[in-house]
Order: sequence, then structure tokens, then C-alpha cells
Amino acid sequence: MCFCPDRPHFAKCKPEPITESKSKGKLILITGGGAALILIFMFILLLCITKKLSFCSSMDLTTEVEEFLKSPGSLAPKRFSYSEVKKITNSFKNELGKGGFGCVYKGKLGDGNLVAVKVLKELNASGEEFINEVASISRTSHVNIVNLIGFCIEGRKRALVYEFMANGSLENFIYDDKSLMSRQLGWNMLYKISIGVARGLEYLHRGCNTRILHLDIKPHNILLDEDFSPKISDFGLAKLCTKQESIVSLLGARGTIGYIAPEVVCKNIGGVSHKSDVYSYGMVVLEMVGGRRNVDNGVSRNSKIYFPHWIYTRLVLDDELGLNGVTNEEENECARKMIIVSLWCIQTDPSTRPSMSRVVEMLEGKVEDLPIPPKPYLYSSTESEEQHSSPKPYIDSLTSSEEQYSSSMFIT
Repeated sequence: MCFCPDRPHFAKCKPEPITESKSKGKLILITGGGAALILIFMFILLLCITKKLSFCSSMDLTTEVEEFLKSPGSLAPKRFSYSEVKKITNSFKNELGKGGFGCVYKGKLGDGNLVAVKVLKELNASGEEFINEVASISRTSHVNIVNLIGFCIEGRKRALVYEFMANGSLENFIYDDKSLMSRQLGWNMLYKISIGVARGLEYLHRGCNTRILHLDIKPHNILLDEDFSPKISDFGLAKLCTKQESIVSLLGARGTIGYIAPEVVCKNIGGVSHKSDVYSYGMVVLEMVGGRRNVDNGVSRNSKIYFPHWIYTRLVLDDELGLNGVTNEEENECARKMIIVSLWCIQTDPSTRPSMSRVVEMLEGKVEDLPIPPKPYLYSSTESEEQHSSPKPYIDSLTSSEEQYSSSMFIT
């Protein structure tokens, strides 16, 4: 009971009633504050879990790499600390190139030897490409395979240290400048490069204790030293298997459009095997021959849009090849051997493609001993075909409709 002294007779005071709006306001304030506290707590918990998982992932990757390096057959490249990598690259000052994997920097070791340092992006938490690279190249030792000098794995920081290749990638030299009458590389050099790449692939398929399928052969991944000797690089998509395995399983398609073998995309053509690398090799050699991309909508005539068909027709008709830079019979013979061999390599049926050992023999043999292969089919990868895994051969004679070429993605 309360009394109000300013009222006569000390009348009793009634407490003011709490309005409904005030009650709701307090309830909202309490509820909102509680929800905010819960959200903050959950955010902190999630952050801790993420950091813990990241730490565990890095630890697992480190353990996996260390276990691999102890395994038989590994050549155990040197392990660098991240501070050493920074010192080698002069704090990453000289960038040679970049891609989806990260950046490549020029560096120098303590003994003065130049190196190329690939620093991988930290976003790839699984480290699958890193493991592939270390696991694959550490098993190799060949003049036509890039040499992995060492690696760095420190938390989420990862780097790979390679021998330095003075002339960069083949991609920089094979596509002709329309304003120039001569090629950047002569036919004898192109021929030697094609044999060098073939020998490198032959070694991966047959010369290692473990067969290595590269699965991403393209001009960008073929590096050239100061003498323009080729070396196969970038094993991030590689697949290791035993020599007894003829077919390997893949969870998804691997490679680069324009060089991917059709069986990698359309499973009913055949299984993925070392013959898939043979196909990619053939597409690369054809681009070396043509001095252009195999599919080019910018050419003057529709018949030249798909280069393998155009050059096949000239080969069968025994016409002049019409290739830039061919000036004598020796160069013509080099070009014809490269064409015939590469057309065999891009046959749709994997069983009709030669092995890389046979490719080397064919390139080093006489051109008159090489049979002309069947005309290669041109395939388009469409949504319906991918769903049904049923490709269709493009019409044998090219149509005059340019739209028909530009409307689909060519993968043959």
C-alpha cells in the first residue's frame, strides 16, 4: 500500500497500468538481444571451426606429402620454407605469368641458378593439384619433362620450384603473326619439338615405374629451354596408374577444350587411357603445323575453319600443302610427317590411335612409309549429347554455313 502526501487525506495511489505497447517493446528488445547474442556466438563458433578445419586440412596435406616423399620411387625434391621462397623470388617481384592456379615468378637460388616458382592460390583447400604435381613429377627424370627442384608447404601457403625455361611456353611461338611472311620457328625446329614432346609422353606412359597420364597436353603446358628443347609441364590434372591398367576412371572431365579427347567427355566412345594424351598431342602438333588454332572462325574461307579437315583434303589430293614457311623438300617432308602422324593421333576411336612409342617411330621414319589415316570426324559437344553420352559425327563434307561452326563447341 502506498500513500500520496500531496493528496488530501493521504489517499491511496493506484499504480499506473503498463500499456500493451510498452510490454511488446520490452519483449522485442529482450528477444532481439538474445537472438543477436546467439548469432554472435554462432559466428565465433563457425570461425573457430573453419580455422580448425583449415589447420587440419593443412596438417593432413603436409602429412600426405611427407608420407609420399618417404615412399619408394620418389626422387624427394628439396623442401623450402616460405621465407626461403620469398628470398628466392625477391619478394615475388618478377612475375612470369598467372592463371587459375596462381602466379609464376622468376627466381634465383643461392648457387645462382635461375628457377620458376609457381605460388598456388590458397583457395584450393584440398590441395589435390599440389599433390598431383609433386607426386607425378617427383617420379620422373627425363630430358623432355620439366624438373621439379623443390616445393614449399607451410600452412595454407604452397609453392613449387622448377628449373627455369628461358623461352617460356610453346604457345608463344606457334601461332603465326598475320603481318609476317615467315614463321617464328622454322620447320626443322617444329619437327624436333614434336619429337621431343612425343618422347616425353612416351616416357610418362612407359618409362616410369608408375604410368602417368598427363590429361592436359596443350601448347601452354609445353615449355622451351634456351635451345628450344621442349619439356612437358603442369601435372596438376595428372592421373597415376599401374602399367597394367589400360583404362582409368575419372570423376569428371579433365583437360582444356580443343585438346580433350572425345572419350573423356563421351564415355560410350571408349575408356580414358594413355590414348587420351595421344589425342591431345595430335591436336597440338596440328596447331604447330597450321600456325593457328585448329578451330578458327576468323579465316577467309569456311573450308578452313576446322584446320584438320582442310589439311586432310590437301594431303589426300596430294596438293601443295599451302603452309607458311615451307621452302624446300626437307621442310616439306617434315611437315607431311607431322600432318600424317597427328591425323592418326586424333582418330575418334582410341584403339585406332598409335601409342606414343609408335608415334616416335613414325616421326623418325620415312614419310613414304606412312599410310594415310581415315578422315577424322569433327565432334560438337551439345547438352543433349552430354546427357546421353552419345556424340554424332559432323557431316563429312563441310557446309558453307559459318553459323553451323560457330554455334557449337568443338572438342575433337
